[in-house]
Amino acid sequence: MRRIATALAALALTLAAACDAGAGQTTADAGQPVDGGALTWGIETEPITFNPHLYAQAKARLLVWNAYEALLTHDDQGGYRPWLATGFEAAADGKAYTVTLRTGVTFSDGTPFDAAAVKANIDQLRSPGYAPQVAAVQLRNLKDAEVKDSTTVIFHLTRPDVLFLDFLSSPQGAVVSPKSLKEAKDLKAGGPELKGTGPFVLDRYVPGQEVHFARNPSYRGERPARLDEVTYRFLKESSVRVGALTSGQVQVIEGVPATDQALITSNPELTFRKGLNSGSAYSYYFNIAHAPFDDIRVRQAFREAVDVPTVLDAVYRGTATRAWSVVSPASPLYDKSLENTYSGDAAKANSLLDAAGWATRDAEGFRTRNGKRLTVRLVQSAPFVRDRREILAQTVQAAVKQSAGIDLRVSVVDQGTATKALADGEYEVFDNSRADTDAGAALDLLLHSGAAINRTGFNDAGLDGLLAEGVATSDAARRRATYAKIQQKVITEQALILPLYAPADQIAASRSVGGLGFEPTAGVPAGAAGVWLAK
Repeated sequence: MRRIATALAALALTLAAACDAGAGQTTADAGQPVDGGALTWGIETEPITFNPHLYAQAKARLLVWNAYEALLTHDDQGGYRPWLATGFEAAADGKAYTVTLRTGVTFSDGTPFDAAAVKANIDQLRSPGYAPQVAAVQLRNLKDAEVKDSTTVIFHLTRPDVLFLDFLSSPQGAVVSPKSLKEAKDLKAGGPELKGTGPFVLDRYVPGQEVHFARNPSYRGERPARLDEVTYRFLKESSVRVGALTSGQVQVIEGVPATDQALITSNPELTFRKGLNSGSAYSYYFNIAHAPFDDIRVRQAFREAVDVPTVLDAVYRGTATRAWSVVSPASPLYDKSLENTYSGDAAKANSLLDAAGWATRDAEGFRTRNGKRLTVRLVQSAPFVRDRREILAQTVQAAVKQSAGIDLRVSVVDQGTATKALADGEYEVFDNSRADTDAGAALDLLLHSGAAINRTGFNDAGLDGLLAEGVATSDAARRRATYAKIQQKVITEQALILPLYAPADQIAASRSVGGLGFEPTAGVPAGAAGVWLAK
């Protein structure tokens, strides 16, 4: 066996005795760390579930790591380091990972953390109907999890899969008390019934209002939580969050759009910081399963009809980072050669639509063909709308009408309605971004044939082969070359996607709060493990 360095970046593993999930960018405004105190934090998104195995919202990630921990985490170079593990090794053929575990760790319900608990979580994730997306994508190459002894687990794979390490460091890979998995009355919702090994315990959830975490008195580790408790208030409107911060109702907020940043940066009593997410860029994915996007000329025309910098500036006032690829520019897998290769050419958009047969217009100026309007639908699921994306959609809607006569219809609906629309194919545009630490994990979910959130309907053996190739090697240069081919295929050759911007997260806080920061590599706000409140 050979010890894995970093499967995805600098190929240098840092074996650390412990990991603080709040590691990353911090602030010294609050002075030296102190223990105790109660913090109130305003957040944009209320989770649709508190079960980490079923995590799906990037904005909920900072909550997961308060109560749960994974076997691995990331260092600030994109590599892996142990968390609940003490180390790991890969077989020479890449088809097995042996992970050694910490001893003396217990879940907050008092039951022991050991290899049997890890296997129980894997078995739960693979049970029918529980987490089909995780089972079908992240665990698709897992043969079995073998308990060698109480502190050793061997993960046997059917083929090499470096993204399995990313799973072991992800929220879905967080280890939950097997006892609570069996006894929870509402396993899909999660919440106070599920127990982890984290520095806090989720002990109260009031839907629509707040979630409360208390310090875990039995937590082990070199850096236990500083705070006694932290309350996250659900404040969807950015103006409400900013108002709550400036009035002292909360000490921290996340999600500060450009329209409100001046209120923060001009206040000497507040701090502001920003982190660019890795993973996939926020993009529009075209459904090619039916007209009109089954015609590549229409897909190309839609992209050319959008002057992306103009629409981004209108919504984000110069604070958004333009995306040219499905991969975030913050990722080491980003293909920079795609920059300035498409978009914003209204004359080209109109020429393409003329050639595709959409050459006439109705009384409202929308293009038509055989008496039918050129209409495409974007259905946004309300729990996943963040960063003023509904406003961005309205701006794109106006742009494509003015530039090329395309009728983009935008609707923001509840999760059930959105899920049904997607399942029934009642959409032409799907919007998405993912904060995966490895962009390859995001592309597997978004582009692989039959993947849970492949909403383009593009099923191509060549693309699947490239995705498999990207998963199979830990060589950084080979992975970059492979993912460059993938990006060229979906962006340049097939025009399946309109990338818009690289998501970023913002944290604003009182200067009395210290230890705030972003997760290494992911760039999303970290949990409260390392946060303190000056007295």
